[in-house]
Amino acid sequence: MSEQIKTRIQASLSLLIVGITLIAQGCKDTSAAEVMTTPEDNRFTKTILSNDLNEPMELAVAANGDVYFVERSGKLYHYNPSTQATRVVYTFPVLPDTKEGFGNGLLGVTLDPAFEKNHYIYFYYTPNTTPVANQVSRFTMAGQDSLIIASEKVLLKVPLELEVSAHTGGSLDWDRDGNLYISTGDNTVPFASNGYAPIDQIPGRITFDAERSAGNTNDLRGKVLRIHPEPDGSYTIPKGNLFPKGTDSTRAEIYTMGCRNPYRMSVDTATGIVYWGEVGPDAGQNGDQGPRGYDEINQAKKPGNFGWPFMVGDNKTYPDYNFATKTLGTHFKPEAPENKSPSNTGLSILPPAQKALIWYPYDSIETFPLLGNGGRCAMAGPVFHYNKETASATGLPKYFDKALFIYDWMRNWIYAVRLDSQYNYKSMEPFMGSNGDFRRPVDMAFGKGGDLYVLEYGSVYGIDNDDARLVRIAYNGGNRAPVAKITTNDTAGTAPMKVTFSSSNSYDFDKDKLTYEWNFGDGSPAAAEANPVHEYTKNGAHKAILTITDPSGAKSHDTVTIRTGNTIPVVKVSNTGNSTFYFNKSPLQYTVTVTDKEDPSINNEHLVIGLHYVPASKNKPAQGHQLITVVPAHPGKLLMEGSDCKACHQLDKTSVGPAFTAVAKRYEHDKNAPVNLANKIIKGGGGNWGEHSMAAHPQLSMDDAGQIVKYILSLAAPQAGNLPPSGTIALKDHLGKEPYGNYVLAATYTDGGGLATPLTGSDLLLLRSLRVQGEDADEVKNIDRSSKYLGSIHNKSYFVFKNIDLKGISKVTYHYSSLNRDATLEVHTGGIDGPVISTLNYKATGDWEKFIDVTVPIKDPGGKNDLYFVFKKNEEPNQHLFTLDWMEYQ
Repeated sequence: MSEQIKTRIQASLSLLIVGITLIAQGCKDTSAAEVMTTPEDNRFTKTILSNDLNEPMELAVAANGDVYFVERSGKLYHYNPSTQATRVVYTFPVLPDTKEGFGNGLLGVTLDPAFEKNHYIYFYYTPNTTPVANQVSRFTMAGQDSLIIASEKVLLKVPLELEVSAHTGGSLDWDRDGNLYISTGDNTVPFASNGYAPIDQIPGRITFDAERSAGNTNDLRGKVLRIHPEPDGSYTIPKGNLFPKGTDSTRAEIYTMGCRNPYRMSVDTATGIVYWGEVGPDAGQNGDQGPRGYDEINQAKKPGNFGWPFMVGDNKTYPDYNFATKTLGTHFKPEAPENKSPSNTGLSILPPAQKALIWYPYDSIETFPLLGNGGRCAMAGPVFHYNKETASATGLPKYFDKALFIYDWMRNWIYAVRLDSQYNYKSMEPFMGSNGDFRRPVDMAFGKGGDLYVLEYGSVYGIDNDDARLVRIAYNGGNRAPVAKITTNDTAGTAPMKVTFSSSNSYDFDKDKLTYEWNFGDGSPAAAEANPVHEYTKNGAHKAILTITDPSGAKSHDTVTIRTGNTIPVVKVSNTGNSTFYFNKSPLQYTVTVTDKEDPSINNEHLVIGLHYVPASKNKPAQGHQLITVVPAHPGKLLMEGSDCKACHQLDKTSVGPAFTAVAKRYEHDKNAPVNLANKIIKGGGGNWGEHSMAAHPQLSMDDAGQIVKYILSLAAPQAGNLPPSGTIALKDHLGKEPYGNYVLAATYTDGGGLATPLTGSDLLLLRSLRVQGEDADEVKNIDRSSKYLGSIHNKSYFVFKNIDLKGISKVTYHYSSLNRDATLEVHTGGIDGPVISTLNYKATGDWEKFIDVTVPIKDPGGKNDLYFVFKKNEEPNQHLFTLDWMEYQ
């Protein structure tokens, strides 16, 4: 046998052995945990470990899965994964939460890298002593749940000047060499600088000047510090910090300077790179005092100056503004910022300013479009490193290896950021975008096995939130439980009552064959079919439960309550005029009727009737034919709830901002308040309710901000009583507010309950403007629909508006353009071949940008009809006939 053949046989045997080994090991090298394709959001589940916390700040995860976390009020908690119990270990006596000390307290916690051996735990907190300072202290743990108070060693103190905002946020983390990093805020009042650089050098206003802190090489505030703790409780200075030890007018502890409020910071132990989220200034737009505000995700590959208060974002510069004379000086130079403040005790010429890794304003930004718009509060989490040897079954997969996790407290998102081989920004992607349900994430950390732990602060800043919690996010790379969903043909009636149940909306991500079990809640035997029919013979409330099980035994449940002994009352809203449109000078004459099988008489005290005006934004007209199934709330309330207002305001209690009811009372009789407050919402600012500033909202239109103000001001007056069951209402809210919006007359009635439980019926009347935007058509065929027009219309193209009442209407005007095609537009009822009630033989306008108005008669066929607008031109060329902006009935 030749050597060549022997070599081939040996190679084949080697491959065979490798293959057998992989099979025996369960193919570990291609396991789900090491999958490199984008994981589906549904593979992640969030488990609440501890809830109803009070301003949680920072967490630390031990190698055995124990979690330690702190609240700003002073409490240290321990979560035990074995018992799944959370208990308070100790309550620190921290600076009281007063207006003078807002933002201080127990802010940071971290475990020593050798915690399993030395049991050291470190805190960054504000003791309730004077002179006031934040300090880094080391304690020794005795077991899991006991802190040896007498073991405290104070490593470092950061002196503070008390002021309203504080900007004293701090965070703790380690590098692989056992160096401790501490982030510190600039301890500067930001509110008197209009959201720009706080560089006020007026005597007596030292706390309004960040040059004394963040821009000061001889001050520990507005920095990321790096020290090396020693066993005796002291510390040494590692080599390689920003300023060599002994350099005049500097602090050797400084690793990075020029930070505003680095509230959350982390160190990548694999590379030594430091990341932090920089909570940026408040200016909503560029102005004479400098650029608009940006939040930042910063990256320090080495020590450096990150610009504040002389630069922001990607080194956008501020001018040297004189607060006394209100005059502008020259812009600061990124290559050598000069600190000329009389409060500066450090060097005057500073190291070159470094650009942020990621930066974003209140509004959206093309550079990072995924980050959206709204309030801002950037934070930088850890870099994830996949470790095959320690990975748990529920840890994040290898797909996220080397990804930097960033998050925003205000916008409630988490992103995984990808870096290139030089650790420069490459891309980002949302993490758990569709099912994260984050409640203002304030810190995050990975456990040894790769599970992600997140502290969620809760909905409103500065209060004890019910939804403040510690959660663990786990990954499921294998079988996923099915999702049970029940639908029924009815949920209320009188016995005997047959109900058709369906599981058709249920699903299984893994497409497994499922088994079904129905418990009907009335003592009858369970059913095993997918879509049973069940008859209820007794009156009452019956809880029907569907349980779906996949072949591996994973289960899911859904529940619906069937009420027998009562039927839903029938509510009917009607009017004497047109039931689709309102006319400018015609009042609404309406009647609400209620019928109920079980109630011998209708109790009008249970009848709620209200009229709502839903305005149309100039950029997005009100939709007129989408089905509305619930009584609409005030449009301003809906806009407010979709914004970030509730992060700082509550309805009737003071948070970081005033209560909405207090705002309403203050401006109840101020005629200028609607415009002034709308401008304040858009531009931001402070000074009217103490020193705290309101974030800008440049993404809101004046119309939308005005609706929010209108809702808030409405809280000053007692809520108006219900409308009577019938009457006449003048429709005035749309006047002078083009484009016009919609009116909704909504009515609900709750019955007496019959032999079961009370039920509520509702109805509404939707009246829209006579001017109808083409792009709001309910259906289009062979037509392109943009945000403003209907275009690319050809022969036999059509669009449809459904359920249109033409009572009192005799004409329709089209606002259209056509380049070079004369054609016909017919209006049919019921279908494209239905009766013709209007014909427009139109002429080309000669230019797509040239729109003209043409009015033609239209016939009322009676009742409500689906109107088909059909284009006809049989002779060629018969493509690209028409562009419709709007049409208006008359």
